[in-house]
Amino acid sequence: MSVESGTDAPGGSAAEPTLVVDGLTVGFGASGERRALDGVRLTVGRGEIVALVGESGCGKSLTGLSIMGLLPPEAHILGGSIEVAGTQVVDAAERTLRSYRGDTAAMVFQDALVALDPLQPIGRQVDESLRIHRRGMSRGERRERVLEVLRLLGVPDPESRLSHFPHELSGGLRQRVMIAMALVTDPALIIADEPTTALDVTIQAQILEALSDATRPLGTSVLFITPDMGVLAELADRVVVMYGGRVVETGDVDGLFASPAHPYTRALLKSVPRPDLPTGGELYVTPGSVPAPGEAPSGCPFHPRCEFATDACLTMPGETTFARSRAVACWHPCDPAARRATARSEAVAR
Repeated sequence: MSVESGTDAPGGSAAEPTLVVDGLTVGFGASGERRALDGVRLTVGRGEIVALVGESGCGKSLTGLSIMGLLPPEAHILGGSIEVAGTQVVDAAERTLRSYRGDTAAMVFQDALVALDPLQPIGRQVDESLRIHRRGMSRGERRERVLEVLRLLGVPDPESRLSHFPHELSGGLRQRVMIAMALVTDPALIIADEPTTALDVTIQAQILEALSDATRPLGTSVLFITPDMGVLAELADRVVVMYGGRVVETGDVDGLFASPAHPYTRALLKSVPRPDLPTGGELYVTPGSVPAPGEAPSGCPFHPRCEFATDACLTMPGETTFARSRAVACWHPCDPAARRATARSEAVAR
């Protein structure tokens, strides 16, 4: 399938891109024979918040680690490119990556209690990136910057918190400290990997609001990784849906929620709890499970679980753009406009 002309590039944004991932392919094993990511394409514009969504095992966190240059030794980039604010990440020297991490790009991990050093006060931990990347700042200037970021994130009485250790803080405050560590050097891109997973719903909402309020005024780009479609509606500008190591749909939040195009996106939305459901009613569950890396079936990786699958799905569809900033890789999309665009693309291909 081809991309229709006159629209934004698939997975793209009208804003100047901070992050461009093009054709990223990652495999595990001695020669990368077990593919975990296959041709991933996505962009994040300056000041944009893009949600990367999918079930566990779809490749979301691996994509984030690839962007940070933090892949485990057994993982190998087999193809594609990653550019963040002018820095080429793939095949970059370790010296370049050490400067890039924490300065150009920073990552917020999902389990703050594990990620934070239990033996260091949080003030010193937030200050660490400044000591490494802002050597021209005095100790007093660094302290004021740390306090500024903690206040921006809604940490109460930040002066007294500087001497506290992680175990002395609540889960919500620990996660705010993690975000502060990423934000303190004013990076171009923040990757937030499920930063609210272990928190209750009320604290989740507060953390997401703090993340948005702290990054949007600065023009910081955010790639927000989550398995939960429900948490991104008020946060993200666009959504990138992954399944089986591939991007299967991209689009603006309003359009995607109103009319999902890929059957997998539709299934994810159907599984979100809604207040209008009858009490005691069962949530929708997609049969089957996500394939392990290297075990995805030929063709569309979702077809064994898809209610609309046909023999055509044994061949991987290309990506079709069917509306401004919306694209889907599916032979039988749910959205009517996507179906028409797919039919036109198939006719041209013949």
